Amino acid sequence: MSDLPEIVADLRERARYYASLTELGLPPRPPATHAPGPDESPAVTGADADAELKGIRELVGDCQRCKLAPGRRNIVFGQGNPNARLMFVGEAPGSDEDAQGLAFVGRAGQLLTDIIEKGLKMPRRDVFIANVLMCRPPENRNPEPDEIIACQPFLEQKIDTIRPAVIVGLGKFGAQWLMKTAEPISRLRGRVGDYKGIKVVPTYHPAFLLRTPSAKKEVWEDMKVVLRLLAD
Repeated sequence: MSDLPEIVADLRERARYYASLTELGLPPRPPATHAPGPDESPAVTGADADAELKGIRELVGDCQRCKLAPGRRNIVFGQGNPNARLMFVGEAPGSDEDAQGLAFVGRAGQLLTDIIEKGLKMPRRDVFIANVLMCRPPENRNPEPDEIIACQPFLEQKIDTIRPAVIVGLGKFGAQWLMKTAEPISRLRGRVGDYKGIKVVPTYHPAFLLRTPSAKKEVWEDMKVVLRLLAD
């Protein structure tokens, strides 16, 4: 049980998160022109989906909904194909992302590009990439409950609009948000979860792979699962 301290820490953090849901209250869900049900096929395609994502970005505006706003340089909404069959959800922007306003453009982003283009054999532009948070936390600290709550309706709407066949949860916060669990990423990866009828594949964050290159083998196994699911 060498991972017991990690499990206990995750459970405590998740308990604090759910307590905050009661204390803070969920923000109202921004209006959308389309909100498909859990098992509904996409009703928007092409330019319509692109326009809807632009509408969601307009609703985000110059967001001041949480305490991260004063310290950010740019909101990182996410980018990619509005009709992507594959979506990636990470944790939060880093310094490079904050500077450019784009998701996964630093060293971890370069590694993610390799995973997509060399591993999955698809252009990065064909997927959609976003994060649980749209603003960089100070010193790249972990997202806090009120910050997750503030961004949550917008991430939900992005997923509802794109309706990918598969979502990859990158790292602890991306995977836990999608799978609604407090389990550590080391236990989540290797499983296939579900988010509103969309298959979820949890895997290690590219930033973790930069620190622990030996984990690339496990990520490749997860990507083979992604390929099988996309082929179904």
